[in-house]
Amino acid sequence: MLDKSLPYFDLIMRRKTGTPIPDVPLPPGYTFVNFQPGDERAWAEVETSVLEFDSVPEAQDYFAKHYLCYGDDAQRRVFFVQAPNGKKIGTASIWWEYTGKRRVPSLHWIGVKPEYQGKAIGKAMVCRLMQETLEIEGDIDVYLHTQTWSYKAIGVYLYAGFELLRHETFSRHKNSFELALPHLQTRMSEHTLAKVEPSE
Repeated sequence: MLDKSLPYFDLIMRRKTGTPIPDVPLPPGYTFVNFQPGDERAWAEVETSVLEFDSVPEAQDYFAKHYLCYGDDAQRRVFFVQAPNGKKIGTASIWWEYTGKRRVPSLHWIGVKPEYQGKAIGKAMVCRLMQETLEIEGDIDVYLHTQTWSYKAIGVYLYAGFELLRHETFSRHKNSFELALPHLQTRMSEHTLAKVEPSE
């Protein structure tokens, strides 16, 4: 869930080509499934539960506009974690954005419902998503945009092989690393934050 008590600053992360991906299993009874038509509400419920949207209808409208219109790509690139009771309780996507004319793979909308957090589901989901990314995109640099509000997720991304970038960005995203770092240091250990792009 987002921690909106922190000031908001944009951050950019990258997994470099060839970076090992840990193998983290889901808890027993949980499964990783692809999006199927009709799952739009499940996606919206997850993302609203972690405060990315103010309402489920708003989230559904966003999904329809940005993903559902791509048809087969949505089914191939949007994933859920399904609980033993059959409910979809987490989601993550491997999508793309453009930096100039270059298409760049990017992780989108990673979230786990609050009542299911603390079970390493997010960690397992991101690591599995990176394996799926290798299948879809090949072993190339992968980016993601995040923010200070998502400092708990940043720890998961670092574990999965991403690094925080000091200056670089992609697409139209801002990178406010220097402004964000003091606030991250109030919530994250120095050991966790050690995985930062080396200074020039």
